[in-house]
Amino acid sequence: MTANPGLADVARRAGVSTATASRVLSGRGPSSAASRDAVRRAAADLGYVPHPVARRLAHRSGTRIVFAVRDARADILRDPFVTRAAAAMSAATEPDGLGTALLRLPLSASAELDRLAADRSVAALVLAGHDRALLAGLPAALRGRTAVIGAGGSDVDSAAGVGALLTHLYGSGRRRIALVAGPRWLAASRAPMAAYTRLTRAAGLPQRVVHGDFTTVRGRSAAREILRRWPDTDAIATVSDATALGVLQALATDGLRVPHDVAVTGFDDSPLAEAVHPALSTATHPVELIAVSAVRAALGAPSPGRLFPSRPVLRASCGGAP
Repeated sequence: MTANPGLADVARRAGVSTATASRVLSGRGPSSAASRDAVRRAAADLGYVPHPVARRLAHRSGTRIVFAVRDARADILRDPFVTRAAAAMSAATEPDGLGTALLRLPLSASAELDRLAADRSVAALVLAGHDRALLAGLPAALRGRTAVIGAGGSDVDSAAGVGALLTHLYGSGRRRIALVAGPRWLAASRAPMAAYTRLTRAAGLPQRVVHGDFTTVRGRSAAREILRRWPDTDAIATVSDATALGVLQALATDGLRVPHDVAVTGFDDSPLAEAVHPALSTATHPVELIAVSAVRAALGAPSPGRLFPSRPVLRASCGGAP
C-alpha cells in the first residue's frame, strides 16, 4: 500500500487519466462503467482518502480561507505574528487552489461573522484573538469549518515557555518580578498569567502585574508604570518580544542597567531578540506550525498537534548568556 496515496496514484493503478479518476471519485462528470469499477478498486486497494480541501473544491463549497484577527488595534494586520501566520496558511493551501484572505475583526464582531457565514466563497475560517463570547456567538453556518489559534485551538505552550523563563529569573536570585501580561479580554492571556501566579504563590513572592497589548509602545509605558508603582522591581517578564523591546528602551532611557538592575524577558524569539543590546532572553513560538495546524483543522483534516512546545532561549537580558 502506498503511504498517503494521492489521486495520481489511484489513476495510475486504475490505468485511467487523473481527470477520469477525479470524476469517478467526486461523482461529477461522465465516466464508463469499466472506468468506475477500475478507479474504485484502485482507491480501495491503495486506501485512498480524498483530501478535505479537494472535497470542498469538488463540491464548490468555497475557494478561500479567511484568517480573521480580532483586535482593538487598527494596525493589527501588520503585526509580525499575523503576517507570519497568514504566509504559512497561504503556502499550505495554495497548491490545492485555495486563496487566503486576511481580515481584522473589531472586538464586537457579530455583524462581520454573519457576513462571513453568508459568503459562499469562504471555505473555512481561522480565528485569532478570540474569547469565549466570540465562539459562543459563532453563526451556525460557520460551525464545523472554523478553527482557532490560541486557547482551545492550535496554540503554543506559553505557560511552559514563560514559566521556564520565570523559573530562571527566580533561580538567579530575582525576588521582585513584575509581569506585563496580555490583554484582559484575550483568552490566550490566561496561560502565561497562570504560570506567573503559580510561581509567585509557590515562592511567596509579591504579584506585580500590568496588562499590555503586544506592542513596543505599550512596553515602554508598562515599564514606567511598573517602576512607578514598585520601584524595587528587579525583573520584568513580558509575553511578547515587541513588548520586551519597549521595556528595554524605557529602562535604558531611565539609566537602569539590564540585567544588573532589572532583568528582562520576552516571548516569541523574533529575529530582533538576538539583535538588540543586551540580547533578549525569550521563548520560542512556532507560529508557522501553529497556523498550518489551524487551517488544516478548519478544513477538516487531521492536524499534527494542538499545543506546540515552547522552550526558553537564555541571553544577556536576564544574565543567561554573556
